[in-house]
Amino acid sequence: MARHLFVNLPVKDLSRTVEFFTALGFTFNPDFTDENATCMIVNDNAYVMLLVDSYFKTFTSKSVAATAGAAEVIMSFSLDSREAVDETVRTAMTSGGVPSEEAQDYGFMYTHSFQDPDGHLWEVFWMDPAGPPKDAAL
Repeated sequence: MARHLFVNLPVKDLSRTVEFFTALGFTFNPDFTDENATCMIVNDNAYVMLLVDSYFKTFTSKSVAATAGAAEVIMSFSLDSREAVDETVRTAMTSGGVPSEEAQDYGFMYTHSFQDPDGHLWEVFWMDPAGPPKDAAL
């Protein structure tokens, strides 16, 4: 049986967040979408549940991280080319994202990152299908 990954993230404005990730090419499962949450599809086995803050708080007794000054996690997803990485970050910036780290080029891997409108950290990367050279420092 394949495992499925669900990441749950609190968001302040669900509509704005859906618009942001739609601009980046993500789709959503309408069966798991209402005024409190939506299910963003990453692939057949990975999903991000975007939950309005008040609803997110019903799942934990812990306080919700203030992403303006702290990082709770960095989500990463791969793309098919360096150009796609740069285009995704450009789209994120024009859709309400905030720059995070500068692009990093390791030769066999290229990464760039941004913050979504709620301050969550996202990294997009391309990796050579051949993988890193044997002497690469990871």
